[in-house]
Amino acid sequence: MLMDVKAIRRFTVRPALPERLGALATLTGNLRWSWHGPTRELLAELAPDAWGSGLHDPASLFASVSQRRLEELAADDGFVERVDALRDDLERYLAEPRWYQGLSGDKPESVAYFSPEFGITAALPQYSGGLGILAGDHLKSASDLGVPLVGVGLFYRAGYFRQSLSPDGWQQETYPVLDPDGLPLQVLRLPDGSAAVVTLALPGGQSLSARV
Repeated sequence: MLMDVKAIRRFTVRPALPERLGALATLTGNLRWSWHGPTRELLAELAPDAWGSGLHDPASLFASVSQRRLEELAADDGFVERVDALRDDLERYLAEPRWYQGLSGDKPESVAYFSPEFGITAALPQYSGGLGILAGDHLKSASDLGVPLVGVGLFYRAGYFRQSLSPDGWQQETYPVLDPDGLPLQVLRLPDGSAAVVTLALPGGQSLSARV
């Protein structure tokens, strides 16, 4: 007897990064890779076929690379040097003063930028159109200029919907369920390791709590 079983959750198995390629985790853990040409070129070399097919998502890209391929790259001194050099460049990018730090006078330490969506990269599908793309470009520019802009938005568990046409010509929408563990996101944690929680007071003595 055949039965249709609905999947409860999908898991992606990723190979372990060799120690010599450990800097790749640092590079892909910061979204600068999405607009930094040299880092994108490195990722494309990691898995040319997958990257060429449009898989511009490090988490999914690593899942498509075999452990053997990673071991081969770890044995390539030239590739390892490039990985380490890009990691060092990212650390300088994050630490060195930029345009904003050179301004005179009193400057705010951080500026909150509220938007319902941020279109930084397709690997983080928290946008659906022009507003998100504009907000994402603002964050990228602020990052390059050293402006301490902090994007404040929402996490949509279903992401934006995808459209298709039925055989009868009717529009159909599907809402892919997003797994936070598979996205370039991290829960903000306090010094004791607990998750940071923001609580807002609501009418009627109620409150709304949200993790960051």
